[in-house]
Amino acid sequence: MKVLTSNSVTVLDSRHRGNVLVAGSHGGLIAGALAAQAGVHAVILNDAGVGLDRAGIASLDLLASIGMAAATVSRRSAAIGQGEQALDQGVISYANRHAVATEVRPGDPCRLAAEKLCRAKAPDGELPSFVERRLRLGAADARPAVIGCDSVCLVRQEDAGAILVVGSHAAMHAAEPWTALGTAACAAFFHDAGCQGEAEGISRLPVLDRFAIPAAAVDHRTARIGDAASLWESGRLSYLNQHARQAGWCVGMTVQDVVALIQFGERLSQPLFATAGGRS
Repeated sequence: MKVLTSNSVTVLDSRHRGNVLVAGSHGGLIAGALAAQAGVHAVILNDAGVGLDRAGIASLDLLASIGMAAATVSRRSAAIGQGEQALDQGVISYANRHAVATEVRPGDPCRLAAEKLCRAKAPDGELPSFVERRLRLGAADARPAVIGCDSVCLVRQEDAGAILVVGSHAAMHAAEPWTALGTAACAAFFHDAGCQGEAEGISRLPVLDRFAIPAAAVDHRTARIGDAASLWESGRLSYLNQHARQAGWCVGMTVQDVVALIQFGERLSQPLFATAGGRS
């Protein structure tokens, strides 16, 4: 059995089946489900700052239900979307009961924990039905349309011109610029996954500047990662790209405030906890 890394659970293949995976993906439900569907033996993900309703580690209980050992590294120890960095620098923050049974503990170096997980029992349960969602948000007749995608993988070419609310983290996990979004959206929102201000944690945003797309990340304390509806319902902006700032977006604005600004030129409320000039 091998310990393998990946920047994202969205690009797993037959090589990962039966092996221990350390992935840069967040530890939310979607990432856990994708790891299980790929047939990995055990997995270590990123806790994404844990965030609202502990959504950043929700996969641990999901995977425990099928007998899979799983853990997360602290977002403070390794950047989101960086599997190799998680293996080399990550520190375990949370572990489910099957990982604990192999003596994985919070505070373990990730590499040590991954080696311990090689001794875990193989998963023996069936993954509950889990569907990533694409949904229409806001008023049906408003333009541009607002499309919610729980994962960036659900974004389609035909979403060009729409406002996209995406549950994925705001970090790039591939070098190609087109992977930042995949279509010429009117505007885009992602989750900040507990970003501490480092450039790699919000690396999609400046890439989208290159395509003249205003984009922002939503504070992990205000919305559940992997849940576009949550970003829409309660998300507040934490990081902005240059085109977003030029368009009048501010840190602390809600996603719905920004959408109203785009659609109707209206500000619905004043930002909370906004900082002078916003974050970049």
